[in-house]
Amino acid sequence: MKVTRNLELTNGNIRFYDKHGKSLDPGQVIIKIRNRIKAIADDFLLFLLHLSTSLVLSHHIRKLILNLYGIKIGAETSVHMGSRFFHPKGITIGEDTIIGNRIFLDGRGNLTIGNHVDIASEVMIYTSEHDLNDPEFRAIEESVEIGDYVFIGPRVIILPGVKIGNGAVVAAGAVVTKNVDPFQIVGGVPAKLIGERKNQKLSYRLGRARLFQ
Repeated sequence: MKVTRNLELTNGNIRFYDKHGKSLDPGQVIIKIRNRIKAIADDFLLFLLHLSTSLVLSHHIRKLILNLYGIKIGAETSVHMGSRFFHPKGITIGEDTIIGNRIFLDGRGNLTIGNHVDIASEVMIYTSEHDLNDPEFRAIEESVEIGDYVFIGPRVIILPGVKIGNGAVVAAGAVVTKNVDPFQIVGGVPAKLIGERKNQKLSYRLGRARLFQ
């Protein structure tokens, strides 16, 4: 008798199945339970992190909390309110960088953001996506690297495996699916080359972020 999708009672025996209907032995069941408990605990910690980035007004205190969660953040870098993170320990952010409000940063496949990078509001950067050709629709992970002096406009989406070179600019609303060379300006869906940054001897500093944001 099938009790649930994952549990079956047959002649006094108990059989367990995974979400794809494959039979599991007792050792595999224990591993599944352990992983599930860990996932619930991780999700709760991420919920607390989201609360802290949404409610804490001080950039310095938010930065301290993010460091405690394992995000590596350089000197004079600011992370605005409402930021969301997945697998924080896989995220590295350089010096004098500004992370806009309500952004999403994914560290599952490792995300590296350089120095003097300006990331505007509501940007989403992913390092993991589903394999559409996999029979079990499993996830694949690829790192994302963003060089120094990059500007990323509002509501940009950057997909796994992308490398954005030093000084590049991504226009608002773009979806970046391929690498962007240094000093290129790209925009659109999917993002394509629309220009080149004229000043290629960059040495500016972004300075302070807005207070109470």
